[in-house]
Formats: sequence, structure tokens, C-alpha cells
Amino acid sequence: VNIEGADAKTLRDSMDQLKNKLGSGVVLLASGEGEKVSLVAGVTKDLTGRCKAGDIMKQAAAAVGGKGGGRPDMAQGGGSDVAAIPAALQSVKDYVNHV
Repeated sequence: VNIEGADAKTLRDSMDQLKNKLGSGVVLLASGEGEKVSLVAGVTKDLTGRCKAGDIMKQAAAAVGGKGGGRPDMAQGGGSDVAAIPAALQSVKDYVNHV
């Protein structure tokens, strides 16, 4: 999900709320402002054996010209290509659907 204008803390808080509501799932949130992209990924604990947030983040961040990483259940990253946010979100969706 692209949440325009949100800072990293807002993305983290939103990710925690979404993981709690989902119960089981994968969340990737992105925000772009100016030339800065902020990303936060979350994976519920029941799925971290199949899919790790750090791996998702590496892929998403690379798509927006940046880098990132983190734990199996939560990761952060960023980049500088705001226009690439939709492609980054789609690439992660495709990745998650194939793991």
C-alpha cells in the first residue's frame, strides 16, 4: 500500500496495526515525498518460515533505488525513485505469491 506523505514512524505504526488485524499475512507499506521513499515490511510470525520481511525489503528497496533490511517479522528501507513505488509494490506481490 502506498501511503503518501507518511513518515517512517507512521508506516511502522500502520504496519503493526495491519498485522494485528490480518492475523496472518504479509504487509508492505510505502510512502514517497519529494525524492525520498520510505518502506516498511511486516510478516506475521506464522509465515516467517516461508517469507521473511528482510527479503521482501531488499527486493522492494532495490526497485526504488535504495536498500533496506531487517528481521524476519519486520524490516525497513528506502530509496530515491518515488515514481517506482507502484512497480516495487507489484514486484513484492508477485514474489509473495510465488513463495
